[in-house]
Amino acid sequence: MRGMTQKFLGMQVGFPEKSADVRLAQYETGTRTPKADLTAALADTLDVSPQVLAVPDIDSYVGLMHTLFTLEDRYGLEICGSDGEVHLRVNVFKGKDASHLHEMMCAWRQAAAMLKAGEITQEEYDRWRYRYPEFDTTQRWAKVPSQALSDMLIEELKEHTQD
Repeated sequence: MRGMTQKFLGMQVGFPEKSADVRLAQYETGTRTPKADLTAALADTLDVSPQVLAVPDIDSYVGLMHTLFTLEDRYGLEICGSDGEVHLRVNVFKGKDASHLHEMMCAWRQAAAMLKAGEITQEEYDRWRYRYPEFDTTQRWAKVPSQALSDMLIEELKEHTQD
């Protein structure tokens, strides 16, 4: 977001030039966990809240908000509103991840609607949620018999669209 290299950022927070990029790479991959003072220095250098750099703590309101911000960046979650209410929605045009999240949320909406309509019990709904996606019947999976068949179908599709 800031256009900084790992080496530059590492040097800004006090690491020697030789190891700055290696240290930052370790934090990014989760190989190492920065201490609070380093997290604060990184956040200050990046001009962000330290919570942005931490594993989200959804047991706090601030942590929950940063989780939602991450979902916005990664999965196309959008905040909107109507009639004085706030709503979250997934913009399916934000890419493959957004599209997959949208499908999963539609399945959740269907299960919640079934609970509300009395078609399933609270226990069944909870079982659906806690064992997701095992009991999700809305997912449609297609099995391709072989890679050769898949390649042939793709080739036919290409030829058909060129005509």
